[in-house]
Amino acid sequence: MPVLTRDEAQTRAQLIDVHRYTVELDLTQATDPTVGTFDSRTVIRFSARTDGPTFVELKPAELRSATLDGQPLAVDLTDNRLALDGLTAGEHELRVDAAMRYSRTGEGMHRFTDPSDGETYTYTQLFMEDVQRVFAAFDQPDLKSVFELTVTAPEGWTVLANGITEHLGDGTWRAAPTPLISTYLVAVAAGPYHSVRTEHRGLPFGIHCRRSLAPFLDADAEEILDITRACFDRYHEKFEEPYPFDSYDQAFVPEFNAGAMENPGLVTFRDEFVFRSAVTDTERQTRAMVIAHEMAHMWFGDLVTLTWWDDIWLNESFAEYMGFQTTAEATRFKDPWTDFGVARKSWGYDADQRPSTHPVAPAPDAVPDTASAMLNFDGISYAKGASALRQLVAWLGEKDFLAGINSHFARHKFANATLADFIDSLAHATDRDVHAWAEAWLRTTGVDTLTSKVTHAGREWTLTIDRGTGDGTHGDGRPHRVAVGVYDRDLAGGRGLVLRERYETDIPSTEPATPRDGGRPALIVPNDQDLTYAKIRLDETSQETALRDLSGVPDALTRAVLWNSLRDMVRDGELDGGSYLATALAHLPEESDLAIVQGVLTFATAHIAGRYAGPEERPAALAALGELCRDLIRRTEDGSHPGLRLTAVRAAIDVATQPGPLQAWLNEGTVPGGPELDPELRWRVLARLAVLDATDEAAIAAELARDPSATGQEGAARCRAALPDAAAKRAAWDAMFASDELSNYLLKATAQGFWQPEQADLVREYVPRYYEDAVAVAARRGPAIADVVGQWAFPAPFVDAETLRLGERCLRDADPIPALRRKFADQLDDLARALRVRQGTGKGTEKGTGKGAGNGTGRV
Repeated sequence: MPVLTRDEAQTRAQLIDVHRYTVELDLTQATDPTVGTFDSRTVIRFSARTDGPTFVELKPAELRSATLDGQPLAVDLTDNRLALDGLTAGEHELRVDAAMRYSRTGEGMHRFTDPSDGETYTYTQLFMEDVQRVFAAFDQPDLKSVFELTVTAPEGWTVLANGITEHLGDGTWRAAPTPLISTYLVAVAAGPYHSVRTEHRGLPFGIHCRRSLAPFLDADAEEILDITRACFDRYHEKFEEPYPFDSYDQAFVPEFNAGAMENPGLVTFRDEFVFRSAVTDTERQTRAMVIAHEMAHMWFGDLVTLTWWDDIWLNESFAEYMGFQTTAEATRFKDPWTDFGVARKSWGYDADQRPSTHPVAPAPDAVPDTASAMLNFDGISYAKGASALRQLVAWLGEKDFLAGINSHFARHKFANATLADFIDSLAHATDRDVHAWAEAWLRTTGVDTLTSKVTHAGREWTLTIDRGTGDGTHGDGRPHRVAVGVYDRDLAGGRGLVLRERYETDIPSTEPATPRDGGRPALIVPNDQDLTYAKIRLDETSQETALRDLSGVPDALTRAVLWNSLRDMVRDGELDGGSYLATALAHLPEESDLAIVQGVLTFATAHIAGRYAGPEERPAALAALGELCRDLIRRTEDGSHPGLRLTAVRAAIDVATQPGPLQAWLNEGTVPGGPELDPELRWRVLARLAVLDATDEAAIAAELARDPSATGQEGAARCRAALPDAAAKRAAWDAMFASDELSNYLLKATAQGFWQPEQADLVREYVPRYYEDAVAVAARRGPAIADVVGQWAFPAPFVDAETLRLGERCLRDADPIPALRRKFADQLDDLARALRVRQGTGKGTEKGTGKGAGNGTGRV
């Protein structure tokens, strides 16, 4: 299937202007599972500047008819393109009548039938090039247009769209015409949605979900709407341009591929954000941040839109930065940057150290088509880009930063813009050389490493910070504006550390390092408060203090910086996994920030125990994590930290090596002292019991009867795939690769259950089959499924040279589609890194583990 190239898009944009789409969708048969298509009729009014050929895109099940200016066109498509040959200068009207396929992969018009009550729901996800799955379009971001949508749906359904919708009777709904927006931002959600509606600042606000989730949405409706209103008001304090659309709906939809999508006036979210089981406050904070992130897109991406996909960072990096910053400023969640430092920055750091890395703002020739553009929706475009913007604000000052972006909105509203346009807007607001900053930060790859060196004599000490450029791909490195935190031992309190001073400095500095008074500090932290994007290496004394006294650092964000440094050292082979686990055992029970606890446990479980520990070392790693979880559970028996207790219980389930305690919890329906086992915990326990060969199909079926919801279906698929039985593994494999029946979510759940380190001998035969079968299913089912099988179905537990060799051969010889090729490249690089770590290159840092960490310095 051809993809749109940048050259083709530029040629078409020079030839035509698109004025208005009138789209009619007929979903009246959506509830009939035997009908796989819906009717789509489109009228496009556009003008041509000169004579010349062009094309319109669509991917129909059947193209019934097409006319240009009343004259019939041949309905022969060249792949997904309808040729418009002989186009003359002037006004034109194109009419297209087609049948389009419903999707089960989260692309185009996704259709879902809720197993809880049999109700059917539809919604669109038209990002990048999937509008063609719903209606005919000139599908590129810089051909903005007005859209008028009419949807005919079954009686009793609600239809939502980018603008306010009106029910005309007989199941027909009409949406208000949009302002000028790009094709990929058009949105429809139709079904028997449950809605909670209100008004704010004269605009209708609404939140919507499946009927089976109504009680859970109602329970959180005020929190969600309060956050929505608070973020809306805060953006109007920051931005001079008012919210540019006529309403603000947020729909929580099933089997959504992303976290959310910024469709103007109708933001769609994955409906896991409607919590049906207990969650931590950090998870509620994440939901608040996603709400803030998507609302920021109303300006960054929707009002002002990229011209081509090389500037996706103009959408995602800004929304990511604004999402975290506005959550901190406008909601009850005051520490989202700690969660960003632990969970999001590590995503960026990992992506930026792989061969597939790319600049935040790639060169134009690096994104020649839509397939290559799709690969850049990663930790670099989100987390690294947001980190760069946070550094920009630290360097530029928030006042000048906001002045620049407000100038950008004023210049380009309802139009398109490029990196050069944005930098010019910033340059008008400051005397600083933002062009040089952008070249150093946005056009380069890799992660700088900031290494502290301390000299001292008497009461004077001097800090120098060396900047290493890692792989050397960005010349002399980037300029950094950092805060340096200087800490002493709390002699009065006896345990923790106290901040002596915090000062800002530039790296590289234009001045010689200044001696400072007060004696040698116990701990010196470059990048205190996490203002820049770089790996951190402490001086020897500070490293010893961090390992011994990390939980005594008074600020959570600085503790996150130190935990990230330890994480990076493990990944780089400079700190052994045993020392990391021992540090976690010593300090997590004292940790007050839940995001840090979750982040450390996740890394220790998934990476250290899951990949870096060999088969003979994994039991010791799991035992250490089990001991840590039991300690956390004991310390939360008084009920004062329910989120920490829930986190510890989840982790204890995941690392359990004996089925007895888990089976007792399941039988009793509760953990002694709480929490009670809600559906999420019950499925989690059952999945671990399946891995440990302590349950069977009858128990899984009984649990599914107890919880027949969509998440119950996923839980059952995960458990069945995890059973250590040859027939169960064969059935799971066939469901993933031989059949196209599984939806995107059920495929992911099945893949999550299949590969288990405890079952290596049973599933080893599937490792060579994986590469061939993954290439085939990705070619059949497309990029969304490629993403699932490349990430979740990869044989990650097999950290060995043969798995690496097979993967490299597949990349060389099998020609996987671009989405799968990128996943393979990243997975194989992570596998090679795990192999290096296992070879024992990180044994040089066992000496400074202190404060209870000295019991576990051996490798695991």
